[in-house]
Amino acid sequence: GALRAVAQTISYEVTLAIILLSVLLTSGSFNLNMLITTQEHIWLLLPSWPLAMMWFTSTLAETNRTPFDLMEGESELVSGFNIEYAAGPFALFFMAEYMNIIMMNALT
Repeated sequence: GALRAVAQTISYEVTLAIILLSVLLTSGSFNLNMLITTQEHIWLLLPSWPLAMMWFTSTLAETNRTPFDLMEGESELVSGFNIEYAAGPFALFFMAEYMNIIMMNALT
């Protein structure tokens, strides 16, 4: 499970970085104000909708949601990674996973 999770994380982090760099190159600057003024006439989502679909897929994979939940495979639920944690550490692990989801939503 751990090797699959690392491979998934590395592959989708590269995709997210390429998408972010493509949007920044489209706006022509790393300045947030320039990015906003670039979108005054047309949102960057419309001309770059394939990047938006790739972003959506990558955020699903990054947050380990359902088709990308390889770490929590059905065969590993009984002996999976979260069995080793008791109430307190498991709650922290669970909250960290959901904070990752909230962070990815904030970026979107």
